[in-house]
Amino acid sequence: MNYLEQSQAAGRHILPDLVRAFALFGIVLVNVAYFAYPGEVTYHYGGLKTSLDSAAYFGVNALFLFKSYTLFSFMFGAGLAYQMMSAERRGVAFGPRYFRRIVGLLILGALHVTFGFVGDILIMYAVIGGILYLFRNRQIKTLMRWGISLIILQIVIAMLFALGFYLGEIFDPESMAAIGPETESAMAAAAAIYKSGSFADIAAQRWSDWVGYIGFASAYQAPGVLGFFLLGLAAVKSGSLNNPDAPFWKTARNIYLPLGLIISITGAAISHMASSPLSAMGMLGMAIILLGSPFSSFGYLGWLAKWSAGPISRFKIFMARGGTSTLTAYLMQSLILSLVFCGYGLGLYGHISAAGCIAIAAVTGIVTLSFSSLWRKRFTRGPMEYLLRSWTYLGSNKN
Repeated sequence: MNYLEQSQAAGRHILPDLVRAFALFGIVLVNVAYFAYPGEVTYHYGGLKTSLDSAAYFGVNALFLFKSYTLFSFMFGAGLAYQMMSAERRGVAFGPRYFRRIVGLLILGALHVTFGFVGDILIMYAVIGGILYLFRNRQIKTLMRWGISLIILQIVIAMLFALGFYLGEIFDPESMAAIGPETESAMAAAAAIYKSGSFADIAAQRWSDWVGYIGFASAYQAPGVLGFFLLGLAAVKSGSLNNPDAPFWKTARNIYLPLGLIISITGAAISHMASSPLSAMGMLGMAIILLGSPFSSFGYLGWLAKWSAGPISRFKIFMARGGTSTLTAYLMQSLILSLVFCGYGLGLYGHISAAGCIAIAAVTGIVTLSFSSLWRKRFTRGPMEYLLRSWTYLGSNKN
């Protein structure tokens, strides 16, 4: 059974798989900065050497930052709905399988931090996925109200971060100035480990950095992640994700996308003018990009819906098929980039400027999606999807 036949048998359109593929490509363009430079400031740590570097960094911030993970989160919520419908069709209990899947994601996330990437999203997805389960039987309107409210909360939190930095710079500049040398010293120590440390040293540093990252991410990202989980669940329940001709998608691409891009470009321009992301202007730029993200993300969904509804082509099938194994591709991206930049690999940490890093990321995205698509041409599931599914269905009938 080929990809299209499998999708039709499952009652699914190709749109969700195209969204996953698009999101994953954007994710690697954003993530590469955190493999190549300290996460606190990324390319501001010596990676913006030419106008090409600045243009590439600006483009990723304007077009992909806070949008790719948003789409990925949206599809995670959609995945919960698909899993529930599958369990219902088969007449099996959904809860035990779902929570085994959550535990599986936690384990994979821990391994991901150890072997690949400090900015792992799987642990957060697993924890927030447990909260999502509580909403599984809620009405569509309830899911949408909660989802939109949580996204607004995330934006408010981001604005408060920016306000806090601004007030600190105005009323307590001495303390704010003291933060700089301390942060610089910590970043230099971490950078030295990533550049030339052993695998054990780098793994330990990743976990040390992860503790700081997850504290910030829990406040800055978690509300939005749950919000888009809920909207993804609502999209499947309403039937819009399986209907690329739904009126909402036209509105999204014609109205939301231009609005979102204008806001995001404004935020990227403000970020570009900031001396550091760890400043009031840097935080304001990020908050404005975050404000534009929901509009841009749904605009992208609208265009992907239009593309998915058009004539079937080999390229479209190739991309959609790659989108069925995004867990495999996501983890592969981290494996490749860690080997490129870490000391136990090529050791290029801090040596390649922004444009070069983003080019490496683009190639990595193409390679991993191609691998996933070609793998799926021969096998029913991607290797990591097979592993997670085997754990999820442990001791039960998979059919």
